[in-house]
Amino acid sequence: MPTQPRPPHPLAEVFGFPTHNLSKTAKRYRKNKLCPFNNRVPSCTKDKADNPLGVCSIFDDNRLAITCPIRFREQWVIAEDASEFFFPANTAWTSLTEVQLKDRHGKSAGNIDVVLVSYDERGHILDFGALEVQAVYISGNVRQPFEYYMKDPDTRTAMDWHDSPGYPRPDYLSSSRKRLAPQLIFKGGILNAWHKKTAVALGKSFYDTLPKLDEVDPADADIAWMVYNLMYNARHKRYVLERDKTVYTQFQTALDQITKPEAGEEAVFIKYLQIKLDEKLEEANPPDAPVIDSPL
Repeated sequence: MPTQPRPPHPLAEVFGFPTHNLSKTAKRYRKNKLCPFNNRVPSCTKDKADNPLGVCSIFDDNRLAITCPIRFREQWVIAEDASEFFFPANTAWTSLTEVQLKDRHGKSAGNIDVVLVSYDERGHILDFGALEVQAVYISGNVRQPFEYYMKDPDTRTAMDWHDSPGYPRPDYLSSSRKRLAPQLIFKGGILNAWHKKTAVALGKSFYDTLPKLDEVDPADADIAWMVYNLMYNARHKRYVLERDKTVYTQFQTALDQITKPEAGEEAVFIKYLQIKLDEKLEEANPPDAPVIDSPL
């Protein structure tokens, strides 16, 4: 993946621009805390609306990890790509964002990031599909380097953050277990029961940490995994969202593969249990203290 020279800090994009981009446009976005990626309002609202954490992506060694779901909305490429999976060619469609989904008891199963609907010449819905966006959780503290950089972007584009405590890194395991898997179980389960298709947009660095999924022909698929990269454009000094590939799977098979843990060796676990048992027995039965003869 073509990238800018790797700086000695974790921040790849701040308010939509690489930290070394000191153009007039980049400075304007930083100054006004704006989002260039089709947020529901012009401003960035990540984490806190009044004090947003304007980090769109971070470095993961020589790769990038997209940490803000709004980052995937660049030029609405993901909606166009999903429409090709949901609808026949030349279908009239549009997108609706943050659509609440309820179960049969009226309880919320969460919001669908984007619902694409096709409609006829009278505006009546013909079909729909759900587009879920999966950004990556961060372990460590990303706000600290962000705020330090924002105090003086002109001189801190190459700030050295390597020895700082809490250096932020992508947490792919938590991203899959705490977000992706529950999304598939609850929202995906309802949509699959309705025989509706789901598209999942996620970064390549995240996708590569998932178990290998069994692929099927697009015509037989329930889910399209749309995998994206951030490709560096040296001319404009910006990253551009580009689709790397699309993987087509069936719903239940993919869910089983993602949620089923890989079992380790039972002998290793038994060895660990033995250590815990020995510690407990030793606490319950401390050794007798030696008796020291009196010198008198």
